[in-house]
Amino acid sequence: MKREKITAFILVLAIALPLVTACHGSDGLGEFVIPEEFDTSRNYEITFWAKNDNNKVQTGVFETAIKDFEALYPNVKITLKLYADYGRIYNDVITNISTNTTPNICITYPDHIATYITGVNTVVPLDELFVNEKYGLGGSELRFDSPTYDEMIKKFVDECKIGDYHYAIPYMRSTEACYINKDIVEKLGYAVPDVLTWDFMWEVAEAAMKKDDSGNFIINGQKVMIPIIYKSTDNMMIQRLRQEGAGYSNEDGDILLFNDTAKRFLLDEVAVHAGTGAFSTFGISSYPGNMFNAGQCIFAIDSTAGATWIGTKANHMDISSDAVVDFETAVRMIPQVDVDNPKMISQGPSVCVFNKADSQEVLASWMFAQFLLTDKVQLGYAMTEGYAPVTQKARDTETYKTYLAASGDDNGEHYHVKIDATKLLLENTENTFITPVFNGSTSVRDAAGQMIENVTKSMRRKEKVDDEYIEKMYKDITALYRLDQRSDVAIGVKDLGKLPDIAIVLISSLAVAWALIIAYFAVSVIKKKKMKR
Repeated sequence: MKREKITAFILVLAIALPLVTACHGSDGLGEFVIPEEFDTSRNYEITFWAKNDNNKVQTGVFETAIKDFEALYPNVKITLKLYADYGRIYNDVITNISTNTTPNICITYPDHIATYITGVNTVVPLDELFVNEKYGLGGSELRFDSPTYDEMIKKFVDECKIGDYHYAIPYMRSTEACYINKDIVEKLGYAVPDVLTWDFMWEVAEAAMKKDDSGNFIINGQKVMIPIIYKSTDNMMIQRLRQEGAGYSNEDGDILLFNDTAKRFLLDEVAVHAGTGAFSTFGISSYPGNMFNAGQCIFAIDSTAGATWIGTKANHMDISSDAVVDFETAVRMIPQVDVDNPKMISQGPSVCVFNKADSQEVLASWMFAQFLLTDKVQLGYAMTEGYAPVTQKARDTETYKTYLAASGDDNGEHYHVKIDATKLLLENTENTFITPVFNGSTSVRDAAGQMIENVTKSMRRKEKVDDEYIEKMYKDITALYRLDQRSDVAIGVKDLGKLPDIAIVLISSLAVAWALIIAYFAVSVIKKKKMKR
């Protein structure tokens, strides 16, 4: 019995000792080195995680891309996993990093990648792959017509750079647009300007708040009217701060969000118009497109990628046809502070490649990621919604030019609101910007939107919103999102670095000692068996 206990103790220690040393500071995967040649004699299993809003056309683009790629590379099998939103992809990637079970490729955002790369060699830096003669952009050994680096939209490529390296390639790009009920604006005695200002939007919104004796809004004859609904309040705050040249954050991760410009915007505009009921948010009221299509909203601010859901001729709707009110939809940039110097957010998914122990598997993953930049994939996906292709090569095709020129020919592929939203981005690419990306930048973005949500809710509850309220909210949101507790390591087990020399000697001595004990025990067992014979 005593010997059995010793045996059990030895086994437990033999298992625990490697875990103790591993938990101290794992070196992770080695740096990816580009193979000289892609080994086509081997088979590869590649996983691709993507986001889809139940849009079967978009799903079809992914599935066709996979089928076409596998026809070119029969030794590569790609498995597609679709997610309902990017947040779920992010959460699953974070969970899988600690067990080295990340996908090979996923569609994501630089904010998320900034957290992924806190792991050791988790995501592959792509700079050397970009320029690799054989397998880089436009590479000589590729079996498909890949765009060259110069055929990419440089501004979008630069958005995928974190620190000194590019950790992704852009896949699609969108921005925000203001969708306007032109009929109501004109009925109120205004004309829709070429460039919308905040002051104009607030003024028209307040003019629409008059009611008749029965409690219906005069302008639409309905019980409900919220003239302005903003879908993404984080974008609302970020863009307003950028338009005024105020702080938000910087590349070092310094949080500059809680400033006097933000306070003035919250008090003088958001609080005032939320208090009258002229302004609300998606999180508080409803999806802006739904109320817009029902004639209950004048200015619906949403992504250009959501254009197929907005307007009375939209082919995607979440409201019944009898609730739809017929009117003309105008598409404009989001409201601006300076009409001669417009600024608008750049958004849209990118694609990153995860590192693996097998460099050939990584190369296969990179080639498929690059395949997503080919004209057929770019145009196929861009035409489904108000996205813009990320390559000049795709934009210059006759197919794409014909698509844009056919705006309004039908309410499907050539739905004019969708194409107008796309053109808005194509014509204003140089006016777009992104926010600094760092580990924790996602929390800063969430905090920006939370301020607008909080003020709007408080005004709807008839609470007092003043300087004191704002200062307290700044402190509460800082605590809520732990903005004063930033850490350079946010995922998995912290990498504590190399063990001290004395610790290495001690652990090595223990390992040797236990090896001798196990050997002694093994010899004893063998001797006992011989004696029994």
